[in-house]
Amino acid sequence: MAWVESIQKAIDYIEDHLQEDLTMAVIAKQANSSEFHFQRTFMILTDLSVGEYIRRRRLTLAAKEITTTNCKVIDVAYKYGYDTPEAFSKAFRRQHGVSPSEARKYVGKLTFYERLKIQVILKGAEPVKYNVIEREAFKIIGVKKEFSYANGENLIGIPKMWDEANDNGTSSTLFKANNGQIKGVLGVCAATNQTQMDYWIAAEREGDTPEGYSSLEIPASKWVVFEVNGAMPDAMQKVWKEIFSEWFPTSGYKHAGTPELEVYPDGDPFSPNYYSEIWIPVL
Repeated sequence: MAWVESIQKAIDYIEDHLQEDLTMAVIAKQANSSEFHFQRTFMILTDLSVGEYIRRRRLTLAAKEITTTNCKVIDVAYKYGYDTPEAFSKAFRRQHGVSPSEARKYVGKLTFYERLKIQVILKGAEPVKYNVIEREAFKIIGVKKEFSYANGENLIGIPKMWDEANDNGTSSTLFKANNGQIKGVLGVCAATNQTQMDYWIAAEREGDTPEGYSSLEIPASKWVVFEVNGAMPDAMQKVWKEIFSEWFPTSGYKHAGTPELEVYPDGDPFSPNYYSEIWIPVL
């Protein structure tokens, strides 16, 4: 359960410092995690970026102060990190649907977000199915793009990247180029630095790299391979949540910090019988 406690410690740190400048480096340090993996874990568990959670909580507390005290709106704006009343008013209206001055007059309903509490969910009815394998280093070839975690850029950009790959024939080409042990097209998530990630649409390949494609070596690892059964993208998202909310907290394993793989075999990804996999490197 130490893993869950570490995540909660970082959330509690955020809550205790909402009126201060918060950096991802310091937040992730509370969880004994890299910035990259903390942000990724947080997003999988909550469907929110860390930045979005902080923004929502600040605007929630700001709304409470505006509606329950006589503090000046400009003072509340500065208190919660907004440089100008205009920026604060715009953000406030986006969340609450009314301006700060309207909120003070009790016009409209406000949208409050409570602080997060991470809990382990133990389920026996639908166990997560997986097996553990070890592999030497292998090569993937494909296309990649760099995404930032800021404002959920990766959540918006990665689905568009898949749409492009399916429309322009990249996915079909990668299926044909695949001659490695992992059969299918891969979605590969790899950290480039503490605030950005490379996302690859790729295939395992031995030998030459076709023109127009890049290559990446996946390091030797112990892998936990999780079964995913069902239509995309819901089935994949469901298993990711189960891994981080149920499996990791009780497994005794730690993430190795190297790239993760989503494996999409040939077939109809929208079929309720579609089979795919998640590969996570562990220690």
